[in-house]
Amino acid sequence: MSTHTPTVAGTPTSRRPLNIIDQARSSGWARELALLPAIILAMVIGAILSPQFLTANNLLNNVLVTSAVLGIVVIAESIILISGYFDLSLESVVGLAPMLAVWLVLPAAVGGSGFGWSPWGAFAAMFVLSIVIGLINGFLVGKLKLNAFMVTLAMLTLLRGLTMGLSGGKTLSGLPAEFLALGNTKWFGISIQIWLFAIFLVAAAVFMRSHPVGRKLYAMGGNNAAAAAAGIKTLRLTIGVFVAGAIIAAFAGLMLTGRIASVTANQGDGLIFTVFAAAVIGGISLNGGKGSMIGALSGVLLLGIIQNILVLSQVPSFWIKAIYGLIILSALIFNYFAGSRRTRRVV
Repeated sequence: MSTHTPTVAGTPTSRRPLNIIDQARSSGWARELALLPAIILAMVIGAILSPQFLTANNLLNNVLVTSAVLGIVVIAESIILISGYFDLSLESVVGLAPMLAVWLVLPAAVGGSGFGWSPWGAFAAMFVLSIVIGLINGFLVGKLKLNAFMVTLAMLTLLRGLTMGLSGGKTLSGLPAEFLALGNTKWFGISIQIWLFAIFLVAAAVFMRSHPVGRKLYAMGGNNAAAAAAGIKTLRLTIGVFVAGAIIAAFAGLMLTGRIASVTANQGDGLIFTVFAAAVIGGISLNGGKGSMIGALSGVLLLGIIQNILVLSQVPSFWIKAIYGLIILSALIFNYFAGSRRTRRVV
């Protein structure tokens, strides 16, 4: 299948975006399969440590269901990372978006606003808020060229404060059935959360691999200046990926709310570190332009399996966070040396 990327006549970098995509794809399968031995080894260790690990109930309801929300946020973050940016505020969107929806619906007596909105109107307001958040992030980073780390860190803090303010620091429960559907529904005996994760993953993978916009995001992440010189509208794409990331994160927050049948004041706190861990060990480059959704999936699965093994082994939660930190450091070191070897082979 041939594709066409706009070029600038006489510009030596005009073909650079396509080269970047080809380089990413040439090493893509190797990076995607790199975690397969680690996943198999982790499953073998899990089976040895706990007889419950390889049961269908554990793998479906504990590993996959609990990984679904994380996986969808990882998809959103991976698209942003591939585009050459990152967004720390996604974890706060996971908390604020469903909190706003629940607050608009519930009566004041149980911590809501007392406005009595319908659930569907509240869902619409939730996604409108997410779009506004993405527009602000994208404009500040893409148009004003502000540092993405500082912008999204400030947005994370702002949104976390708004979440605490709306909830009064409380957990809101007693939700209408519409909020619980994404947590209780099953298709063919399998939780809808697993199906939704699969749908998001397939859609994102096809989009990034085959759609012209997906190819442009790879080009922009690999070399923003070269992509702009080739005629790619980088500002529009930058704003677009931040908006898309916020919308996806809001939907993930709604899924989490449905699963736990409530929305908490600290919902999503600390999630971004696990998201980055899954993306990095899945081969998503923090420098942009490299990585794939299948690689991100492998990172999510490995972390989900490791967390499940640690929980079954009754390891305290603070050790789980320490292990995640070790995993991130190990992945960064591994990717550094793997990149160095590829560079030497090219030279």
